[in-house]
Amino acid sequence: MAAKKTTAKKKKNIKLSYGLLHVKTTPNNTIVTLTDENGNKILWGGTGLVGYKGSKQSTPYAAEVLTKEILSQAKQFGLTQVGIIFKGIGLSRDGVFKAINDLGGIDIMFIKEATPIQFGGCKGYRPRRI
Repeated sequence: MAAKKTTAKKKKNIKLSYGLLHVKTTPNNTIVTLTDENGNKILWGGTGLVGYKGSKQSTPYAAEVLTKEILSQAKQFGLTQVGIIFKGIGLSRDGVFKAINDLGGIDIMFIKEATPIQFGGCKGYRPRRI
């Protein structure tokens, strides 16, 4: 019985000068996704990707290490400018900014807050009095 051959997929030759960094922070984890202008996913990962387990996944340092990992891989594609979109509550925002400043060579074009806010809805009908 012959062993099955495994072949690694080759990455496409991506030229990326501008990208969007989507950062989703929850009380338990942080997920960072890098997309191009059209929203096509280029790189992504959670803090478990860089070796953090359990309650350490939600720390700002874990988000910093993850962001450095994602952006250092993105620099190989030629990334020079990035827009940041934050979604969710969590402490990891500071770690993302620190990682971008430490890495250098990447300019922040904008920062957007996209956390959904609950407001209670429309006012209901008053009850009929008879």
